Amino acid sequence: MHRTRLLVLLSSFLSVVSLCHAQTLMLDLPRQSQHALVTQRIGITDITVNYHRPLANGRQIWGKVVPYGEVWRAGANENTTITFTDPVSIESQPLDKGTYGVHMIPGENQWTVIFSKMSSAWGSFTYKQDEDALRVTVKPQTAEFHDALTYDFDDVKPDSTVITLRWDKVAVPFKVAVKVNDIVEASINRQIRGLNQYYWEGWDDAANYFLTSKTNLDEALKDEDKSIQTEERFDNLMNKSLILVAMGRKDDASAFRSKALEKASAQQLYFYGRQLQGEKKHEEAFALYRSNAKKFPAEWTSHVGMARVYSGQGDFDNAVKEMQTALTTAPDSNKSNLQGYVKRLQSKDDINR
Repeated sequence: MHRTRLLVLLSSFLSVVSLCHAQTLMLDLPRQSQHALVTQRIGITDITVNYHRPLANGRQIWGKVVPYGEVWRAGANENTTITFTDPVSIESQPLDKGTYGVHMIPGENQWTVIFSKMSSAWGSFTYKQDEDALRVTVKPQTAEFHDALTYDFDDVKPDSTVITLRWDKVAVPFKVAVKVNDIVEASINRQIRGLNQYYWEGWDDAANYFLTSKTNLDEALKDEDKSIQTEERFDNLMNKSLILVAMGRKDDASAFRSKALEKASAQQLYFYGRQLQGEKKHEEAFALYRSNAKKFPAEWTSHVGMARVYSGQGDFDNAVKEMQTALTTAPDSNKSNLQGYVKRLQSKDDINR
């Protein structure tokens, strides 16, 4: 009887000790290798590396602390992980979206970078090759000394980046590429089926993407027509004009440009004039500024436009008067810029240059 009670008490004691130990492991305390998180967006795809940063601290790292030819956790503590919100390619090999455990096999002349479907392990101690999603081989590089292990996003381009591990005097890069246009088109198709389909802006944004990326002008025109059907605006009429220009339909483009300008506000006309000036179409812009002044004589942007016309003609006295008139009704946020223009005009400096 006493022996039974003793065994029960001992079992209870061991359970309490075990529970206390488990709670201790869960405490949020400083770690020797501190946590880091880095994210880069390529197109609309987010790439996130989640890792811990061991310090070299005067030790011989490669070939000793981290042996050559053995699977290494590529960081410290829990798995280093990498997350892709869309499918990517690593060193030209495809990899589906998701979160992967990152491991590496260092070598003096060649490294293997491993993306494991197991991402919640502790280090590489339970690593299994049959859980690999992808392996790629890369060349290490000599680098400036880094005491703390780090991951950087280098050579960032519209559709790719190079992720580089740096520690001690070694850098290990691997390229990540994204099929941006395919991903964006699929995303647009999903988004436009929601509430966006009932507003002109969503269709206009979609059309503008296809136009500026030069990927699908037919889809751009179709989406812009839906935008116009939803609500006819200066913005979508002008964008349709630009799409038609890109398609070589200049007469149709001219008709929609004229229709857009009829619906434009004073500010829209002024900023379109500035766009024309950016394209070196100064006379066309000046004609637009004159038209704007007749249509909206009380608007401050109309006076700014006329100041540009007079400045371009070398008539700085009238240019100053127009700019000072604009100052009386312009928003406070614009007055500093306009005052700068007044000073330039008073110095006979053409503000169109």
